[in-house]
Amino acid sequence: MIGISKLYCGAVEPADVLRYGAETDRLPSNLLQFAKDKRPIVVWNATRRCNLKCIHCYSTSRDAAGEGELSTDEARGMIDDLTAFGSPVILFSGGEPLMRADLPELVGYAVERGMRAVISTNGTLFTRETAALYRKIGLSYVGVSLDGIGPVHDSFRGVEGAYLRTMKGIKACMDEGLRVGIRFTITKRNVTEIRALFDLVEKQNIPRLCFYHLVYSGRGSALIEEDLSHRDTRRVVDLIMDRTRDLFDKGKPIEVLTVDNHADGPYVYLRLLKEEPERATEVLTLLRMNEGNSSGKGIGCVSWDGEVHADQFWRNVSFGNVKSRPFSVIWSDMSNQLMARLKDRKLFLKGRCATCRWLDVCNGNFRARAEAATGDLWAPDPACYLTDQEIGGK
Repeated sequence: MIGISKLYCGAVEPADVLRYGAETDRLPSNLLQFAKDKRPIVVWNATRRCNLKCIHCYSTSRDAAGEGELSTDEARGMIDDLTAFGSPVILFSGGEPLMRADLPELVGYAVERGMRAVISTNGTLFTRETAALYRKIGLSYVGVSLDGIGPVHDSFRGVEGAYLRTMKGIKACMDEGLRVGIRFTITKRNVTEIRALFDLVEKQNIPRLCFYHLVYSGRGSALIEEDLSHRDTRRVVDLIMDRTRDLFDKGKPIEVLTVDNHADGPYVYLRLLKEEPERATEVLTLLRMNEGNSSGKGIGCVSWDGEVHADQFWRNVSFGNVKSRPFSVIWSDMSNQLMARLKDRKLFLKGRCATCRWLDVCNGNFRARAEAATGDLWAPDPACYLTDQEIGGK
């Protein structure tokens, strides 16, 4: 996760992190990625069931309950363990998490236990009443997937009218005082929508906008040919930086992030090196605090059936099941070779990743994407768009 507004526009300074001692339990949510004692943020796919049919769904969800979904008691036990382990955030995802009847109870329980609870949703099931309930419970944030305007969004969701329902859900959340943001997955078929998304968040005063680089997982595996070229990715990241700067210049400091391609970090730094060299030095400090991709270390995933994964996209590898062993035990079990290597992966990376000058700020980028594209989880991430010249030498 690369904070364009934080890094490029100066919304966060190194001193902001150090003021809290860079400790997970002291940092506010917007600074957690810079913690020096990273405990995993856990994505829990609370259900596989979903009311939409998204073409890029990493969990291959459908409108049917997944077999062996955690019971309410099992979920509460998992939350108890995560709390004791020090995980700062639980992200309730799916499928569509609002299709799980006990979701309010479990969100409330996580908040009571001291965790920050957020929901990742398609937004179509949020009403004023639902939003008011979650605000009262103490939900911290609602991330709503939106992959374009009108028909473009509907084509991604596989259901006509999804866009209008999603926009109603976003409005309901904002009207009830819930912090809400948009999650947009970048592909060839919707890349031209990015300007419209910026226009939308500016007009509607939506405070957060996250751009996800495509990961080849679940139904998204069929979209590998829809990923952008390296040249076009660079153009998109430049556009995101330009539009974010424009918002800040207008006095509208919306939080803008890119997700799932840590090459964005060095790219932002290299651009700032030309534009604001002093600011670039501070950004490099923050990027080193961030440490790059943290699958298997700073982020983890529990599936609807209790299987534990390194992240929500890397679903073909399970480290165990929370029904038989606590997450904390599974996550700390260094007898599992892959788990141990993910905690300190630099020695195992191959090719240009192994010798890259940005290894301490990227950490080898996305292993799930490398494995999906090449069959070798330690191969270079094919989505890295930095040139050989940019990654070599000092």
